[in-house]
Amino acid sequence: MTTCVITGIGAGIGRATAIELARRNYYDRYALIGRNKTDIEHTRDLMAQYVPKDALNEYWADLSNTDVIPALVEQINNEQRNISALLNIAGYTDPQPLLTTSIESFELTYRINVFAPFVLMRECVKYMRQNGGKILNVASTAGMTPRPGWLSYASSKAALISMSETLTAELAEYGIMVYCVSPGRCATKLRRRLAPDEDPTTIMQPNEVAEVVCNLINPEERCLDGQNIIIRKQMKK
Repeated sequence: MTTCVITGIGAGIGRATAIELARRNYYDRYALIGRNKTDIEHTRDLMAQYVPKDALNEYWADLSNTDVIPALVEQINNEQRNISALLNIAGYTDPQPLLTTSIESFELTYRINVFAPFVLMRECVKYMRQNGGKILNVASTAGMTPRPGWLSYASSKAALISMSETLTAELAEYGIMVYCVSPGRCATKLRRRLAPDEDPTTIMQPNEVAEVVCNLINPEERCLDGQNIIIRKQMKK
């Protein structure tokens, strides 16, 4: 039995990835983590087109409270067994320039985008190190280049990219491969907060990112870990 843990499955890239993973049937069981029960249930129902419902297990969690994560991962391991993959897709943004960014907003962004993935990886690796597995973190091209007005978000994604690259080497001894993808403009709720005036039909869609993520998380993929993989689509004119 293999279990894939996925965060941020309520919408956007997380939902699209969860559905595509179910369609490909790479893993036996899925632990679906989100903070909106209705959204989690909707994603589960969409996944159930491809896998039995008893293979889909929902876990409500507010990942801004990192104190709940160790017990959550322990519960998942006890109930599902053999955590083989972790996908950190949940994200948060509050785009503000330096002079209007509060410490509370900055900290919340880091709690969800950096601290939660860190704790999830630390806790999952306690179980994954026995049999190896895969970790994939969804960062952003915003973490690679200057993004005026997006200070907290851009810097948090830069931290996630660095953390992924570091852990690739650190976790290799356990047979755990660490991937990082950085999507460009993608039509998600988070993107609407960053660029509210943008036409979402002109940019990349969540299912296009999900295709790349699922190619990487394929248990047979053995070559593309340890690098920041950029996912971009040419904008429509």
